[in-house]
Amino acid sequence: MRTSSAYRDLLLKLVLPLLLLAGHLAAAVKDIAYLQDSSIKFQTAPELADATYRRLIIDRDGVVFVLTDKGVARLFESTLALDRSFRPLSGIQALDITERQGNLYYLYEDRFLSNGSAGEPQFPLAKAAYTSFALADQNTGLLLVDGKLKRSFQGNLSTVEGIPGEVGIRFLPYRNEFFAFSENVVYRIFGTRAKAFTRAASPVTAMVIRSGELIVGTKDGFYGVSLNDGTGTTPLNTKLPANEITSLAVGISGDLWVGTTQGVFKITKAGQIAYYASKRWLSDDGVIDLSRSVTDGDVYVLTKAGLCKINYEPLSLQEKAAFFDRKVRQRHNRYGLAAELRLPKAGDITSAEMIDTDNDGSWSNYYMASQAFRYAATFDSEARSNAWRTFEAMERLERLPGLKGFPARTFERKGFKVSDPDRWRDAADPNWEWKGHTSSDEIAAHTFGCAVMYEVAAKSQGERERVSRFYLKIVNHIIQHDWYLMDSDGKPTLWGRWHPDYVNQYPATIGDRRLNSAEIVASLQLAYKMSGKNLYKQKVYELFDKYGYLTNILTSATNAAPTPGHIYEGVDMGNEWNHSDDLLSFITYWALHRFALTDELRVQYARTIKEHWELEKNERNPLFDFIYMASGSRDYDADGAIWTLRKFPLDLVTWDIRNSHRKDITKLPDNFRRQELKELLPPGERQITRWNTGPFILNGGDGGHTEFAGDEFLLPYWMGRYLRIIR
Repeated sequence: MRTSSAYRDLLLKLVLPLLLLAGHLAAAVKDIAYLQDSSIKFQTAPELADATYRRLIIDRDGVVFVLTDKGVARLFESTLALDRSFRPLSGIQALDITERQGNLYYLYEDRFLSNGSAGEPQFPLAKAAYTSFALADQNTGLLLVDGKLKRSFQGNLSTVEGIPGEVGIRFLPYRNEFFAFSENVVYRIFGTRAKAFTRAASPVTAMVIRSGELIVGTKDGFYGVSLNDGTGTTPLNTKLPANEITSLAVGISGDLWVGTTQGVFKITKAGQIAYYASKRWLSDDGVIDLSRSVTDGDVYVLTKAGLCKINYEPLSLQEKAAFFDRKVRQRHNRYGLAAELRLPKAGDITSAEMIDTDNDGSWSNYYMASQAFRYAATFDSEARSNAWRTFEAMERLERLPGLKGFPARTFERKGFKVSDPDRWRDAADPNWEWKGHTSSDEIAAHTFGCAVMYEVAAKSQGERERVSRFYLKIVNHIIQHDWYLMDSDGKPTLWGRWHPDYVNQYPATIGDRRLNSAEIVASLQLAYKMSGKNLYKQKVYELFDKYGYLTNILTSATNAAPTPGHIYEGVDMGNEWNHSDDLLSFITYWALHRFALTDELRVQYARTIKEHWELEKNERNPLFDFIYMASGSRDYDADGAIWTLRKFPLDLVTWDIRNSHRKDITKLPDNFRRQELKELLPPGERQITRWNTGPFILNGGDGGHTEFAGDEFLLPYWMGRYLRIIR
């Protein structure tokens, strides 16, 4: 019995995922909640606008207090403001604050006291300009005044002897004793006598107790000694994200939190480091103090610019996707395109402007595909609507230029373009302009986007014909113009070139030969799938048989090598690895493999895809992993892909990120792949980029003046759901 094409397409939609599922179910990852880190930067009341912050204390009830030069401030919900709660104290300037048994204590020039324990704790002092204090058992106090330590006990104030140098302003109580430091020596104080307890290699700056261990922070790393006798327990660690330590705290599970002059980091008991620096995480990298709340374990960070919290909340990948789904629709929807935001005021989304970019067509195709996959995985009508709204924008990209089959890079209302003014052309409609000079990047993205829409989002023959009409016009344009994309000036665009004279001019060591061959063959295969017209199949074999395009495609990506001196339009095409071409390759592989003309070709394509993936697998790129899996692989890195998706930050503002100062990573010399470090840092510790940028780059960002939409996360996540990798 013969089946209709619509019925065959339906079978393809239903059966293919099941076949993939059967082959890969053992490697599927269950989407369980994990702890997603994010930053909360608290507002500061106007009265603290120019305050100097000195100390952070959290009491037993989780109330956050900050000592400033204007008085003691308190966190009220999301705002830090001066604390006037206790009227008898609101007009008095506290010199220091500390905590004892969960209660907050205040130091004044003539006393120290607490509002805890029914307000009874109050201890008189000889009037003096005290600098700081701490409290141990039996309300024993240790105070710093005029550079000398004083012990307060039962109303008596005695000088502590035995510390010859200048005493640091922070002390650490332990039972009825104290630890204090001067220069590179930590002293243990019992009664009024101080004895050297441990000596550091560099000046001591901070201390904290973790179980039976004293952790000592210095200007160059930290180490640990036993509280009993000062013998070493944790060797000096200087291989850290930042080494000049300012503060220490112990997390609820025994993790060590380290504040520095260049951000804060957490070290787990297993030695794993999570580094939080830049305005993605902190209001300023100069950390003054750290404190952990005993009520919920949250860690607060006091910086020169204000108070922050590194927040951990249980989140599933599906919930994370919902966050980005909402974000794209609510503030990145420019005429149906997935738009970047320009932020005139760094990081402030209230200043946001949706702007045009060179690659609006590309990024929007990836967003459109994510929504098509979302629909296929969930049957959510909203996702289907999102995909078709973006497809409508794709259609307008082709319609505005008035050059049949030539899609613009982007479009905007007349007079409001932002990027590259020289590439813009007037539309027939005087209210609009469109951007020309369209690249192979956009064509590859249209191939990918249309392939996904045709296969998984088009429910009816009419919808499939709509996608086909749009896409076939592009392919026909390229064929009719002798394998070129012809702009309004009658000339090929700089990179829209698939003619053999262009493609085969490159040696096999330059990836453009391989990539451009794969792009045009994938386009023709998809056109054949959509139309059934032999013209497209014939063109594939013409490129194979006459011009060696199959050989080009099957040339291993491992052949790529430095080939300097091969200049095209002033660009040296062989002097470095182009990571953008890796992205173009993998999205091209989707249609190349999926719509191969024969089973033999499909096997050959799978082999060349595998060779390329082997080069990329250390990036743990979920998009590359999942496309590789869709080619029939069984060794794709599901764990690495999920790791990247979970570590993907919620904040997609392009803050300046610096890692070049870190001593816990291995920097590499200049190399062809432009890989600047050996280790793959989590996405939250790297500059925000799309998948077309290498992840092994130390520094980057634009000062927080751009926000990406989130299609970077949505595409691999929903593809993973569609392929049943994530369940």
